[in-house]
Amino acid sequence: MGYLGLLRSPYVTRLLMGTLVGRLPSAMAALAIPLLLRWNGAGYAFIGMVAGTFAIATAVGGPMLGRLVDQVGQPRVLVPAAVASGAGLIAIAVSPSEPAVVFAGALLAGGATPPLEPCLRALWPDVVAPGKLESAYALDSASQQLVFVGGPLVVGGCAAVGSPAGAMWLGALLGAFGVLVVVTAPPTRRWSAPARPAHWLGPLRSHGLVVLLVGLTGVGIAIGSLNVLVVSYAERHTMAGGAATLLALNAAGALIGGLVYGSVRWPSPPPRRILPLTVGLAGGYALLCLVPSPPYMAALMLVTGLFLAPVLTAAFVMVGSLTPAGTVTEAFAWLVTLMTTGMALGSTIVGIVLERSTESWAAACGVLGVCVSVLVLLIWRRHLVVDVAGRPDATMSAA
Repeated sequence: MGYLGLLRSPYVTRLLMGTLVGRLPSAMAALAIPLLLRWNGAGYAFIGMVAGTFAIATAVGGPMLGRLVDQVGQPRVLVPAAVASGAGLIAIAVSPSEPAVVFAGALLAGGATPPLEPCLRALWPDVVAPGKLESAYALDSASQQLVFVGGPLVVGGCAAVGSPAGAMWLGALLGAFGVLVVVTAPPTRRWSAPARPAHWLGPLRSHGLVVLLVGLTGVGIAIGSLNVLVVSYAERHTMAGGAATLLALNAAGALIGGLVYGSVRWPSPPPRRILPLTVGLAGGYALLCLVPSPPYMAALMLVTGLFLAPVLTAAFVMVGSLTPAGTVTEAFAWLVTLMTTGMALGSTIVGIVLERSTESWAAACGVLGVCVSVLVLLIWRRHLVVDVAGRPDATMSAA
C-alpha cells in the first residue's frame, strides 16, 4: 500500500496534519516553560517542580479525557480542552514571576491537553479501509516524530526573535487551530463509540491490554533515558547541533523505520511481530553502551530509532483489537500515559546514574527498560491473542 494513495484518501491528510499541529503545544511547552521561567530568574528547583507538575497533569488528564470522549464524542471534549489548555499556557506567559499562577497554569495546560493522539487512532478504522489500517497506524507513528523535532525548533525560533513567552502564546494558538481542523472534519463529527459496559476499570479490564501497556512502559523508559543521555554526550563531545542533532537523527530513524514497516504486507499478525521488533529495539539500545565517537554515535542514533515506530505501530493495531467495546479512546490515552510515565522514570534514573557513573551505564538503563518490555510480552504473550470474534482472549470480570 503506497503512502501517497493513503494520503489521497478522504480526510486522511486533514486529520493527520490537524493532529500534528494540535499536538505541537505539548512538545513546545516541555521546553518553553523551563526557558521562560529561567528567563525570569527562576531557580532550577522551581523549574523542575513546574515541569513535573505539567508532566503529571498530562499523564493523569489523558485517560480521563479519553473516557469522556468515548461517552460524549470527540468535538464536545476537544474544543473545551483546547481552550482550557491554551488558557493555562497563556497564564504562565503573562505571569511567569507568580509561583501560584505558574503552578495553576501548568496544572491546567497539562491536565486539559486535548487527547488528539488517541482520538485520531480511534478514527482510523472509520476513515481507511481495513486493508489500509496498519499502513495508517504506521504513518501515524512515524509522523509523530515531526512533533518532537518541530516543537523545540519552534520554541528556539521564538526565543531567538523575542522571548520564550511568545512560544507560549503561539502554542495556545496552534493548539486551538489544530483542534479546529480536526473537529470540523465530517468523520470526527460522525464518530461515536459503541455502548460501553458499566465497569470502573474501563479498557483496563482486558488482561491483554494491561500486558501490552505494562510492556510498553519499558519502551518509554528507554526513550526517556535517551533524552538525558544525549545531553551528557553533547557536553563531552563536540558536534554540530549537539543533543538536538542526536535526537533529530533518532527521530529520523523512527520515521524511516515506520514508513518501511507500513509499506510491507506482513504474513504474521501483530501479536507475533511485536516481540521480535522489541528485541530489535533492545539491540539498537545495546549498541549505545559503546558510547562511540560522534560520527558513529550519529549512525547509532539512526539505528536506535529504526525499530521504535514499528513497535508502536504493532501496538496501535493490538490496542484496537484488545480493547473492550466503547473504550477505545481511553485505551489509546492510557497508552500515551504509560509511555509518558516510562519516559519520566527513564529520565530520572539516567540523571541519577550519570551523576554517579559513566555514560555506558546510563545507556544500559535504556537497554534494561526494553528488556523488561521483552520479558513482559514474552511471559504473558498468551493474553495478547484475540479470538475469532475479535474479543480479547481474557478480560477481568465485571465488578
